[in-house]
Amino acid sequence: MQTSDNRSLGELFADLAQKTATLVRQEATLAKTEMGEKASRAGKHAGTLAVGGAVAYAGLLAILAGVIILLNDVMPLWASALLVGVVVAVIGYILLRKGLDALKREDFVPRQTMETLKEDKEWTKDQTR
Repeated sequence: MQTSDNRSLGELFADLAQKTATLVRQEATLAKTEMGEKASRAGKHAGTLAVGGAVAYAGLLAILAGVIILLNDVMPLWASALLVGVVVAVIGYILLRKGLDALKREDFVPRQTMETLKEDKEWTKDQTR
């Protein structure tokens, strides 16, 4: 049902401009919030990568210590150092893979904002008809 509007054309355009400006501000706020959430998740994944790299580095150091001890012909000492080094390196590798896989799955496009912008475009078209 259509209602009659006694406002002048200038008033209608002023109202449309005000509503459009409000809508743009709201969309900018939504995009900022959405990207902040995505950046926070990416930061957590980057932290996992850093921890994985540090653990892998510790594993490398232990493996090198095992090789050094091996050269001294102290069999039980090098064997245990080598075993610990391999275990630590495997843990580091698993953490690195987990972080990389999580980053690859992450979607950094503000999809919700894009969808509402499409809706806003349709609303604006309807308002100008």
